[in-house]
Amino acid sequence: MPEADCSAAPVDPEVRAAIGNLSAAEAEGLRCDWDWWARDNQRAPAGAWANWLILAGRGFGKTRTGAEMVRYWTKDFPLVNLIGATAADARDIMIEGESGILALCGRHERPLYVPSKRRLEWPNGARSLIFTADEPERLRGKQHMKLWADELASWRRPEAFEQAMLGLRLGALPQVVITTTPKPVKLIRELIANSETVVTRGSTYDNRAHLAPGYFAQIIKRYEGTRIGRQELNAELLEEIEGALWSLAMIEDTRVLKAPDMTRIVVAIDPATTSGEDSDETGIVVAGRGVDGHAYVLRDLSCRLSANDWGNRAIHAYRELRADRIIAEVNNGGDLVGDIIRGIDRDISYRAVHASRGKVVRAEPISALYEQKKVHHVGLFADLETQMCSFVPDHLDGSPDRVDALVWALTDLMVDREPEPNIRFFDIR
Repeated sequence: MPEADCSAAPVDPEVRAAIGNLSAAEAEGLRCDWDWWARDNQRAPAGAWANWLILAGRGFGKTRTGAEMVRYWTKDFPLVNLIGATAADARDIMIEGESGILALCGRHERPLYVPSKRRLEWPNGARSLIFTADEPERLRGKQHMKLWADELASWRRPEAFEQAMLGLRLGALPQVVITTTPKPVKLIRELIANSETVVTRGSTYDNRAHLAPGYFAQIIKRYEGTRIGRQELNAELLEEIEGALWSLAMIEDTRVLKAPDMTRIVVAIDPATTSGEDSDETGIVVAGRGVDGHAYVLRDLSCRLSANDWGNRAIHAYRELRADRIIAEVNNGGDLVGDIIRGIDRDISYRAVHASRGKVVRAEPISALYEQKKVHHVGLFADLETQMCSFVPDHLDGSPDRVDALVWALTDLMVDREPEPNIRFFDIR
């Protein structure tokens, strides 16, 4: 399995300045000149390859690379088709997105998008049929000369790729470019092992010159060094840790962007007994039980702060999300946690919990809830999820404070359930 070169050339600031002196026509021509803009790891490999697999982090420029490949192919081939993970992804990312086909083509070569017929009609007569992985049956019997398959590792119905490959049989050299963030799924492993696949690897950092500084300051720094960051930014193909109670795939399968209305919300604390740079973290996790009976992880506020500061942080979350209760493990802290909470606000509903069973015994039924798809993370919690995916019974490394707080919250909501109050309708974002 050959690997493509992944070097990336920096953008010369003087070149950027010179662009400002171009005429409108010259600027338009330069904008559409992919040979000039493309980094080495965005250029198609040489040779008679069948599959070009681009495994790269978010912001690398995968969409632009796939779209430019379609644009290049349609100059010589009349049937170059597209497959998105969903219909919305095909439309909003591959076709109409900022780096999609319509945006990158000059006005004289821009195709006509015909949504009702699910296709692009190019000025030279070429066509691009649009498919989605959610409808593999639509690919049955369809033929292709060239294909662009986007975010393959996230396809909910990977059998769509098999159907697509059965139709990739027209012309002297049928080819597919696959752009995806890597995940350790069977299909990706098989493609990497295929002798007809050329693999290009790249990270978010390769495209830093074209990404907003704030993206690195606020987003990238948040996930650096975490398991999610290694996958989503550095594009590492991470195998699951053998024996761990959670896997990233288990969490990813049920992740949502927004939670439903909540019937109960709790703030769970696993307190550190000391504070300082070398101390354990105080785990603080906010979770709720939705009207659908499922649990939703809403916040991970874990920190390494003084007792008064983490107490204020937990109470702020309690008030902001109108939680029903703060619960805290008191095996190590005794009455300390209750004293801290009551000292800040005597009206807080608070309950102390005691760990009469070991961490693993408490965590196993919560892991089962994830397997049953009854727990959803509302957004990404990189540090929490890294700790979860490293939680191996009998091989615990340090104190899994975030996981402990998560387990206490979900145990209260889903295992040791109390009668639910009236439903409260509000936006928890």
